[in-house]
Amino acid sequence: MTPLDQPSWDLLADLQLLLQFQFMRNAFLVGTLVALLAGAIGYFVVLRGQSFAAHMLSQVGFPGAAAGVLVHTSPVLGLIVFCAGAALGIGLRSRGVDAGRRSESAAVGSILAFALALGLLFFRLYAGSAQGIYAFLFGSILGITDRDVVVTALTTVAGLAVIAVIGRPLVFASVDPDAAEARGVPVRGISVIFLILVALSVAETVQVVGTLLVFALLVTPGAVAQQLTARPWLGLALTVGLSLVFVFLGLAIAYFSLFPVGFVVTTLAFAAYAAVRGARAVRAIAQLPRAPALGPAA
Repeated sequence: MTPLDQPSWDLLADLQLLLQFQFMRNAFLVGTLVALLAGAIGYFVVLRGQSFAAHMLSQVGFPGAAAGVLVHTSPVLGLIVFCAGAALGIGLRSRGVDAGRRSESAAVGSILAFALALGLLFFRLYAGSAQGIYAFLFGSILGITDRDVVVTALTTVAGLAVIAVIGRPLVFASVDPDAAEARGVPVRGISVIFLILVALSVAETVQVVGTLLVFALLVTPGAVAQQLTARPWLGLALTVGLSLVFVFLGLAIAYFSLFPVGFVVTTLAFAAYAAVRGARAVRAIAQLPRAPALGPAA
């Protein structure tokens, strides 16, 4: 980095530096799209207590990308196919409302173990360079092409459209699945659709932070938002806003430093979560009833 590329207090000049190259413009475009979808999906992931399922889907992305490389097709296509298949496997193996969480956990564990075994097999069978596969572990947003921008935009629009359609019944089924099922809400069908949306969101998010750090955008912003408000739609808006902030700041800091984008985004998200939890803990301690002061001894 030359002295002219160093950040300054002139925000307009810094913004011009950030956007002077095509790869950074593509990075910001894709980062924005990913943050919008991951934020919207991530809020419901936390609300529904499906962080473990999201973690599994992110790990399935690695063998999916490895399969794509092995058969000489797009690693992103392999990632999407594996994630969507795993999402269907979780949704179809869950039985009923009461036992859903237990059967879902069993499905998650089983699919995760098998997927990782497949990833090891594909990696051993592939005789070429593994650089393309490793990029999906930690993200490769600075290598985004114009075609990737178009594909990501279409995926984001489709995902947000589905969320807009099923948003209200999804909130109902997430907060009180028993009452939702009694009122005629197709809880299981909505769960399967939502898990497929999570799979698509994971396939997008890995471009920014990689499969190993996907929680930075898919879970942490939602966890922060739910610490700040219990109102669903306000929490959803906060989650999306936080995702955008983490991505924008992560790209800017990574550009003006030697830190990778995934590390910066993850660190910012974790710092925000730790700060919110710490503030709540301090507030709870401050509200504890104080013991009455003892009077002077007789």
